[in-house]
Amino acid sequence: MRAQRTRGAVVVATGLVLALTVTACGDDGTSSGAEGDGTGEIVFWDNNGGARTDVWNEIIDAFHEEHPDIRVQYVGVPIADVQSKYDAAIQGGADGLPDVGGVSTSYLANLVAQGALDPVDDRLAESGLEDEIIPNMMESVRSTVGDGEEAYSVPTSANQGVIWYRTDLFEEAGLEPPTTWDNFFTAAETLTDRGNNAFGFTLRGGEGSVAQALDMMYAQSGIDSFWDGDETTVNDPANVEALENYAALYNEVTPEADLNSDFTNMVATFTGGTVGMLQHNLGSYTDHTTAFGEGVVDGLPMPTGGEDGHHTFVSNPVDGLGLFSGSDNKEAAWTFIEFALRHEMNSLWNESAGQIPSNTAVLEDPWIAEAPPTRAAVEALNDENTTIVQLPYYLPDWNDITKAGTEPNFQRLLLGEMTAQEFADDLAEQLNEAQAEWLEQR
Repeated sequence: MRAQRTRGAVVVATGLVLALTVTACGDDGTSSGAEGDGTGEIVFWDNNGGARTDVWNEIIDAFHEEHPDIRVQYVGVPIADVQSKYDAAIQGGADGLPDVGGVSTSYLANLVAQGALDPVDDRLAESGLEDEIIPNMMESVRSTVGDGEEAYSVPTSANQGVIWYRTDLFEEAGLEPPTTWDNFFTAAETLTDRGNNAFGFTLRGGEGSVAQALDMMYAQSGIDSFWDGDETTVNDPANVEALENYAALYNEVTPEADLNSDFTNMVATFTGGTVGMLQHNLGSYTDHTTAFGEGVVDGLPMPTGGEDGHHTFVSNPVDGLGLFSGSDNKEAAWTFIEFALRHEMNSLWNESAGQIPSNTAVLEDPWIAEAPPTRAAVEALNDENTTIVQLPYYLPDWNDITKAGTEPNFQRLLLGEMTAQEFADDLAEQLNEAQAEWLEQR
């Protein structure tokens, strides 16, 4: 297997989706939209409603000032519901879909296969916007769908797995920051005092648990590819051992209630109690600073296996904005997309989210240097010793397999009703079948 490395100032997003991908665009009648006259009302669906509502409202207010003849109707959709809401709206026809929507590469292929999105290459070229976007983020979007020749969304941000930790608790206990796995496991044990409701770690056992388990597995094992030929490496012995280490944390150094924790509950456990560490991504940065203030919580890239500083990350989805095919006001919708992706607004959004911006000019903004977790993420992705494991978001069944198809088994693993080997073998079987079907269809 050959490691994939990240190099250069503009490759901060190489740790994202760079896989070959899925099916040709379908057509269920959602593509009957029109350009419009560039004025009037458009509907925008935020794919992380609640968490990002305030910053989007700020962007929309600024847009209205600059474009008073266009009105944006904001609809916040919780991140856990967004794919199912898109699917339901597609089945109902174009009238139920937005003009513009937040779209992650984790479900981009699914939307394109149903004919829900317009390609945006011509608009990008005409606007000059593509020259402002980090090239590898643009490539990530293209390579997630079809033959990789067309882009069906415009990237807004990238993410990365992070270990969040309480600097105050670490200092009190005389612990080293969790830069290595030895430091991580030592801190998890040292900071646990169950009698006083203190825990070294909190994990996600409910919705979204498998994505974080993959983060923890590959970062420990150092395996540098998701595939070995046409077979997944998920159940490689090194990954199985890493999964055993991760699952063993549950109810030993974590609260028992973590079994059912989704993102919201996991973050609430971390911010509302005496918990030393949490593994998530840059997206929860604001939650932690809001709860504790500056300087009490820090975020580090996933730990290394030793003092050599070698990181292994799984790719995180690229978030972006899509132009929906059924829109009857595409000119106005594109005007909004272009506005949101320019330097000032992309900086505003990513500073609020604590994520890696897509607009290259933002990388020079002061807040990048002043936000230690984001700065550390950028530096780690630029490090020639960093290995990226590309997850197969192109598989049509990826989300079904890693969510509904596997999350109940992860809970069984935590409860000791299933071994790490059994869990990994079951997940590998589903993934290998999905890969074989995808290759056959191509």
